[in-house]
Order: sequence, then structure tokens, then C-alpha cells
Amino acid sequence: MRSQKILVALGVAIVALGTFAQQRQARDRTASVIIQGEDVETLVALVETVGGVVTHELGIINAVAAKLTPAQRAVVSDSPAARRITGNDVVRTSGGPKTKNSGGAPPVQRYDFSKVVSAPQLHELGLKGRGVTIAVLDTGSGMWNELAWEGATSRVRAHYDAIDDVHLAYNVYSDRSGHGTHVSSIALNSSVDNKTRLHRGIAPKADLVIVKAFDADGRGTYADVIRGLEFIVDNQSEHEIRVLNLSFSAPVRSHYWEDPINQAVMRAWEAGIVVVASAGNAGPDPMSIGVPGNVPYVITVGAMTDRYTPDDRTDDRLASFSSAGPTHERFVKPDVVAPGGHIVALMEQTTSIATEHPDFHVGSRYFRMSGTSQSAAVVSGVAALLLEHDPSLTPDDVKCRLMAGAHPALADDGSLANSVFQQGAGLVDAHDAVFNAASGCANVGLDIARDLAGEEHFAGPARVDDAGNYYVQGLEDSMETGSFLWNNSFLWSNSMLWSDSFLWNNSFLWNNSFLWSNAETFSDSFLWSNSFLWSNSFLWSNGLVEPAAINTWVEQQ
Repeated sequence: MRSQKILVALGVAIVALGTFAQQRQARDRTASVIIQGEDVETLVALVETVGGVVTHELGIINAVAAKLTPAQRAVVSDSPAARRITGNDVVRTSGGPKTKNSGGAPPVQRYDFSKVVSAPQLHELGLKGRGVTIAVLDTGSGMWNELAWEGATSRVRAHYDAIDDVHLAYNVYSDRSGHGTHVSSIALNSSVDNKTRLHRGIAPKADLVIVKAFDADGRGTYADVIRGLEFIVDNQSEHEIRVLNLSFSAPVRSHYWEDPINQAVMRAWEAGIVVVASAGNAGPDPMSIGVPGNVPYVITVGAMTDRYTPDDRTDDRLASFSSAGPTHERFVKPDVVAPGGHIVALMEQTTSIATEHPDFHVGSRYFRMSGTSQSAAVVSGVAALLLEHDPSLTPDDVKCRLMAGAHPALADDGSLANSVFQQGAGLVDAHDAVFNAASGCANVGLDIARDLAGEEHFAGPARVDDAGNYYVQGLEDSMETGSFLWNNSFLWSNSMLWSDSFLWNNSFLWNNSFLWSNAETFSDSFLWSNSFLWSNSFLWSNGLVEPAAINTWVEQQ
């Protein structure tokens, strides 16, 4: 009996010791966080003082990334030098589910997505992106001749690995995922298709800066992405970077101005770089635009598909996966749409995406893939053509002309076939974007300098009525209201044309904005319903590193 009591007591002690060990382990466990303050040097000293480890110095947003225990983080949080601490969350680019498509590839493969946006017309005039550098922040890139060389001259201006913080040689094949190569090929491939005689890239003479911030599985951290963005801004002049392609889309966890990636993206736009971001593949539900596509300043791109008939516009439709607006701050997004269905571009057969989806190989070097990642790459190429034609254009100018030259989808009765929250200004047209003189029509009323300084923040013109329909303030009386309303029961149109004659009403300023400062409270007429208020589930976690499926694999459309 006594021995039984001893054994029971010993068991209780062992359990207690185990619980204590677990508690101690939890107390000592480190988490990666991003700490923002007045300057990097002070933050480095603060982290080292408490015994933490600095992993990234992120001067572009006055921050460091560091590994801290909960106790260390508590001390840092109490310091006046630390203005904000957020989790260094994991983000993903395309990679998708590890499944194979059983349907196989369609019998017809096309390389002429450029025809859908009228790029060949500009190529015939000699506009091919020469003198413009496109930076692609992604999974790296393969060194195909069509991307890396023009004769004996390298088109790769720089090759940087933001994960390991190292500069790579121009001839290093850094892309083990395949996504970055595919995206770069859409924008810059210089080869000509034997059948169509069209260039396989939108800007076939543009130069390339490769920034690797995602690994073979399409995973990267906030800190790696921001370090890559800082490299691009710091080297903008040396490499003549005019366009930045961001084909990823992370979940929204805060207001656009509080997100660290968004802050770095806004710095790039302020520095004079045209930032093109994918809308995300979380559609078709409203309010599904991700980070950094929810930044009001940048060019956010949704996806459409030509249904394998690029010469027949009547069967075009928006891709069902394409994320839609409005954003949580009421901005109309996406700004434009571009081809994003069954896009054929370069991809090495041994990369992770290609091996996971073998049915989509097109020959030995090309691969067919859908997504807003591909749509963004199309628009990045078009932006390079605009800048070659007129190097004096600012990012706001480029955005304005892309939108002014776009063609919204109209139904048979002349009304919008799709909501502005799905198609924005409509399908990009490279020729019409280059040859229009529009100005002052993008980012009206916004002030990026004051936004970044935290002095003012902004809200857009989108509203929601009592029935749950979204609409744009100022457009209700301009055209038939039904053209601008959108709720969850919205049906995709099966009959529409990309109009050449549709003009937005002059009373509507596309990104017309409402001041949102900390000192101002919206009147009742500006408030969202309770269902749109931020909840705790949208707040940054305390160092949580949570995988986020963004721009995942989607079925071909």
C-alpha cells in the first residue's frame, strides 16, 4: 500500500516536472517579429540589449526583424524606441495543392496572350521595352537565353537573393519553384513563336532585375520580402528600375498603411517605381483583394480569360478565381484586368510546380498556368512599353493611362457586364494606353508622403447599402445603378464585349478619396455596417508564424 502511494506521488512529481519543463520551453521559445521605430541603429541596440537576435535590418520601413522570447518581447514592447511590433508572418507565392489535374491540357496551346492586350501593334512600331528595367520579386529565375541575353549582352542587371542576403552571378539558375521564371517570361521573353510570329513576351527588349524572396515551395517571410523591396529601391538608379512586378498576395491583417510590406511598397511607389501587384486568387468573393494589392496607390491587376479564342472577344470572361474589391478601406480594386488564363511561358521541367502538375507541360521548356500572378506580369510588360515611349511618365501617369486606355466589359444592352469591383477600368490595351494623353486621373486626392508619415490616411468611394450591395459613391446617378451594384449573388456574364466607346462619367474621380486621419471620425454616412468593422481576427498576432496560401494553384480557365 505504501509502495503504491510512493509510486503515485512519484508519478505526480514527474507530471509536474514535465509541465514545468513545457512551461519553461514555452517561455524560452523565440518567435520572429518585425519591430518598427525611429531608426534601425537604435532598434538593433534595443534587441541586443535584451538578448534577442537581429536577423534583418530593414531601413526602408525603419525596422528590424528579430528573434525574441516572450519575455524579451515584453521588454522591447515597453521601450519608447519600439513604435510597433508585428509578426514576421510567412507568405506564399504560387505552388498550390500537391495534386495533379486529371483533365489534362486542352488540344490547342497558344502563346499569343499579347494579342489580347494589343502589344504586337506596339512591337511593329518598334516599342519593345528597350531601356526600361523590370524588377521581379519572386522565386528567382532561370537563365534562359530568351530572358537573360540579347546577343552577347546580358539583360539581367542584377540578381539578388533576399533570403540569404547575397548577390548572385547573372548565370545562376536560382528558381527551384518555377513561378518566378514563368512570371518573368510573360513580361520579358524575347523569342518569337513560329506559328503566330509574335513575341512571347510583352516587353521583349526590357532588362531584368531578379530578386529572390520565396523558396522552392513558394514560401517567404515578411522580412525577406521587405529586404528584397529595399534592395530594389536602393538600386533603382544604378539599374534603371522603372517597373516592379509583385505576383503574390498575402491575407489582409491590418489597415493598408499599417502592413509592413505595404509600407515598403509605398516607399517604392514614392521613389518613382511603377508597382504592379496581383489582385490575388481568392475570388470571386468581394473584399478578397490581398496585400499588397490593397495599397490604393499601386496598379492592382485582376484576371480575365479569352477561353482559348483570342480573336473572338464575345466569349471572354473574368476568371472566377480573380480576387475582387472593394478593399477594407473602400477603394475600388482591381484597377484593371489582363489575361490570366492558360498563359504559356518558360518553366524548367524539374521545378516544384512543373513536377507537381505534369499535365501542363507544353513541350520541354514551356508550361501553362493560370492566375492573377500571370495577369500582373502582362501589365508590368505593358508599363515598360509606356515608359519606353515616354520616359518622363511618373507612376501616377502610368496608372492613369493604363486605366484610361482600358476597355470595360459591357453586356448587350450597353451596361457594365461586370462590377467595377471585379474588372476595375477594364481590360488593359497597350496600344490605347500608349496613345492617349490622359493625366491626373489616378490617385486623385491621395498624398503618399503624408500617408507614409502617418499624418493622414485615406478611404475610397465604395459603399455598401442596407441590402448588402456594394456601389461607388458618385456613380449611382451617372448610369443605371444596376451596373455598379454587386452582391454575393452576382452572376458572371456569358455575353460581353470589351467596349471601345465607353467613357467613365466626368464626375467620377477613379481613386477619389476621403481623408482618414486619427483625429477625424467619420459621420454615420461614411461608416461600414458592423459586419465590416475590423475584428480581433484581423489583428497581427503576437509573433505567430502562420502559413498563408496566396496565389495558389487554380484550375485553367
